[in-house]
Amino acid sequence: MYVKLHRSYRTVVAVCDSNLLGKKFEEGERVLDVRENFYKGEEMDYGKVVELMRKEANDDATFNIVGEEAVRTAFDAGIVVKGSEMTVDGVPFVLVLI
Repeated sequence: MYVKLHRSYRTVVAVCDSNLLGKKFEEGERVLDVRENFYKGEEMDYGKVVELMRKEANDDATFNIVGEEAVRTAFDAGIVVKGSEMTVDGVPFVLVLI
C-alpha cells in the first residue's frame, strides 16, 4: 500500500492499494481518481500501515482510504467500522473524520 501524509493544521492520511495508483474509476456521476500526487508516498506493508493509522487517529488525523487491502487494514486498525465504506465501479473507499 502507498501512504502519504499531508500536513497542515490537521494531518490528512492518504492510503491506497498499490495496484490502484494512477487509475480513475467512474460510476454514474461519481468519480474516484487515485492520483499519484495525492496518494503516492511511502510504500508500506500491512503492519506498518496499521501502526501508522492508529498513531495518526490518536492525533486527530483525517483519512482518505482507497482499495480492498487499504480499507481492510483500516478496519483492522480500528479506525472504521464495517459498512461505512462506499464503492465506485467496485472499488471500495472510505473517508474518515475523527
